[in-house]
Amino acid sequence: MSDGNERNQDGNQTPSQGGEQAKNSRLSLRPAGRMELGRTVDAGSVRQSFSHGRSKVVQVEVRKKRGPNPTNASGGGSSRGGARGATGAGGRALTAAELATRQRVLEMQRRQAADEAARREAEKIQIMSAAEAARRAAEEERLAAEEAAKREAEQREREAEEARNAADARERAEIEARQAEQRAAREAERLAEEARRSAPLDPNANQATGGVQLAAPVERLRPLAERAIMPARPLNPRPAPSGQPRGETLHLRANNNSAAAASAPAGDEERRGPARRPAAAAPARRPTPPQRTKGGGGGQDRRAGRIDVRAAIEGDDDKTRSLASVRRQRDRERRQAELERLRSDQVRVVRDVTLPETISVAELANRMAARQGEVIKALMKMGVMATAAQNIDADTAELVVEEFGHRVKRVSESDVELGIEGLEDDETDLQPRAPVVTVMGHVDHGKTSLLDALRTTDVAAAEAGGITQHIGAYQVTLQSGKKITFIDTPGHEAFTSMRARGASVTDVVVLVVAADDGVMPQTIEAIKHAKAANAPIIVAINKMDKPGANPARVRQELLSHEIVVEEMGGDTQDIEVSAVKRIGLDKLEEAILLQAEMLDLRANPDRVAEGSVIESRLDRGRGAVATVLVQKGSLKRGDIVVAGAEWGRVRALLDDRGRQIKEAGPSTPVEILGIAGVPGAGEPFVVVENENRAREISEFRQRKIRDKAAATQVAARGTLDQMLARIQAGVQKEVALLIKADVQGSAEALATTVQKLEHEEVAIRVLTANVGQITESDVQLAKASSGIIVAFNVRATTQARELAQREGVDIRYYSIIYQVADDVEQLVKGKVAPKHREKFLGYAEVRQVFNITKTGKVAGCYVTEGLVKRGCGVRLLRDNVVIHQGDLSQLKRFKDDVKEVARGYECGLSFAGYNDLREGDVVECYEMEVIPA
Repeated sequence: MSDGNERNQDGNQTPSQGGEQAKNSRLSLRPAGRMELGRTVDAGSVRQSFSHGRSKVVQVEVRKKRGPNPTNASGGGSSRGGARGATGAGGRALTAAELATRQRVLEMQRRQAADEAARREAEKIQIMSAAEAARRAAEEERLAAEEAAKREAEQREREAEEARNAADARERAEIEARQAEQRAAREAERLAEEARRSAPLDPNANQATGGVQLAAPVERLRPLAERAIMPARPLNPRPAPSGQPRGETLHLRANNNSAAAASAPAGDEERRGPARRPAAAAPARRPTPPQRTKGGGGGQDRRAGRIDVRAAIEGDDDKTRSLASVRRQRDRERRQAELERLRSDQVRVVRDVTLPETISVAELANRMAARQGEVIKALMKMGVMATAAQNIDADTAELVVEEFGHRVKRVSESDVELGIEGLEDDETDLQPRAPVVTVMGHVDHGKTSLLDALRTTDVAAAEAGGITQHIGAYQVTLQSGKKITFIDTPGHEAFTSMRARGASVTDVVVLVVAADDGVMPQTIEAIKHAKAANAPIIVAINKMDKPGANPARVRQELLSHEIVVEEMGGDTQDIEVSAVKRIGLDKLEEAILLQAEMLDLRANPDRVAEGSVIESRLDRGRGAVATVLVQKGSLKRGDIVVAGAEWGRVRALLDDRGRQIKEAGPSTPVEILGIAGVPGAGEPFVVVENENRAREISEFRQRKIRDKAAATQVAARGTLDQMLARIQAGVQKEVALLIKADVQGSAEALATTVQKLEHEEVAIRVLTANVGQITESDVQLAKASSGIIVAFNVRATTQARELAQREGVDIRYYSIIYQVADDVEQLVKGKVAPKHREKFLGYAEVRQVFNITKTGKVAGCYVTEGLVKRGCGVRLLRDNVVIHQGDLSQLKRFKDDVKEVARGYECGLSFAGYNDLREGDVVECYEMEVIPA
């Protein structure tokens, strides 16, 4: 038991001080002369940390092995006696193992503190948002400054404490010196008393006392506990290693009240022993500020976690919280206070709230991190009654956000399209490209024949023996190796949009005019499209092989449209060609290349592709096929493209000969496969970085198309009152058409053509204008709308045809656009109601007015012009002013009723419901006739 209690706070062993240390020394039952078996020779403390943040100090000690102690066996008493004087002025120095253990424990504590700080910081980051983190950063900077100031104050306090410790050490040395002198005096007195007691009897004394010698005075009987554990001589302490300074020894309970120790009586000093204080020469231990004890002294109240005998006897065995426990409690309180402050309205976090064009109340509250009830309350204050699921506009949402103190960031749905067109190209990256030429002109002026003649100049075509045009744009390689891209456009008036698309993507416009026909309406339209696109024009006067060719007439007619050719002093090139005889084709190619050199056409092939959709269709077996013209960059297989409102990944690239290629550069027309739907002709296409971006852009554009179509239908119907009035009047008539064509351009042209045939009484409603064959869903849509299916160069499937026969849906097949226009015009005329027109009959002059009983007034009239018929409509004119309009009730000649009275005869007239007749009035007679539509 004594081995476990003979150590101080740091685990160091302290020798006993004999019988005089009965008060401050621990009780011991070990006899003075026993062998040193199991005695602690080295001890220390280790701090253990656990995952939940708590720590514990564990005592570690090394005991002596069993065996005789040579020091105690021989001359043990003298050794212990000499050691007591050596330890009187201070404690034992720490060993190298103890110093290393202490440094390791301190380093471990610093790492644990750093880990604890990192863990707390992670918790704070999870709790606080980005704005709160910024505020916390500022708070931490302030705390860091305060901590630095606190550390400086602690440093100054430590320096003052070290000075006080040095003064205390000097004072302790003086006190210990005085105590040593007192102990030496007491020892001398004790030795003298023992010598006097052991001296022989004095014969003189016997004589004085009558021959009786007195016994020595009885010594004070010490308590059993004191005699059991306090040996007569102190133990021999373990000598400190040579070459190392004596370290500081901390006691479990040390009395630092020097004045009380100095003034204590000698009996107390025998039981208490000398007071031991930590030496100031220990450099490895940071001095700890003194703590006040329960008795009011300055001794330390921290304990090693054991209850010794003295503490149990004195009743001072209460546990003290560790410093780590106090620190953890403070951290918990600080975190709890921060959470409460964030939950309350004391700290308001300002956020950036993104507002689209419309937003629901619930989503708005979520973005502001506010309760839905508070947002609804704010809306009610503004006069807006909305539930959490209802949408509000951006302006109202902005007012709510500003009222809550947040910042507003307005965005639009169209922002998804920002940045898809890429950046401008650098001049150093541009390379020459082939010119894009669009052939335009009136119908039957030889455009297709001229293109066929130009295609035979292709070197590859000459070797292969002829090619077939698969797409509306193709590329020709000349003998010189240069390339020209041609775009063909139809000449019919219904294909205006296709001509406009061709002019918008072209570099040069070749205007084909027949020498025997001159300038025609579509020629004028082509000139307007070319001027709108700011594209140079090259005039090709075709059909020069015909006998009636007159190129001078063509040049003269072009002057009226501001086209001045070079032959007449202008800057527009004109070439006389013949597609049939192949005359002037080389000159036309030279003119095209010359114009391209003047334009200095260049593009960057090393960027993402951009271009325009020339044509699109739905092919059986391949799906949606789009003919595109690459204008910038290079289009590769596997690229993700957005074409109009459709998107997809390019699965295959086909050139104008139907061959698969891996890459298409600028000015190259290709067919692409893999798009989800059929894009609109003329729509731009662009390559994007990923599928998510492509899907967002496609959904936004499709939503815009649906909204526009819905708005158009609502505008066509008008208001509800207007629609009901038209239905009641029987004038709400319409012709519903469902158009299916082979290509997108033809579908657009058909829709435009039929909508031009609308009548003021009959509206034409195009249900859909799509590409592909007729399916069962098309038949069902036409039946539900009582419409007619117009099939242009497409056919219906077997199932759709049978369903149309059962349901009575009319499917009309066409291959010429003229026939479509004629049939739709007949349908509209059949719906138009017949018109009523007024037909003038004649005039009759009132000569005399007769008042007849039961009949009323009757006018005796003379027919001056035309005739008067029974039952016709009449107007009564007085001074050439119509005073009455009604029907003729009776027509008589003499006493007989007649059907009509001709000019120059007299008759009697009576008016239905009108009797204000006067002599001199004129009666105008007319009748209504029906004119078929």
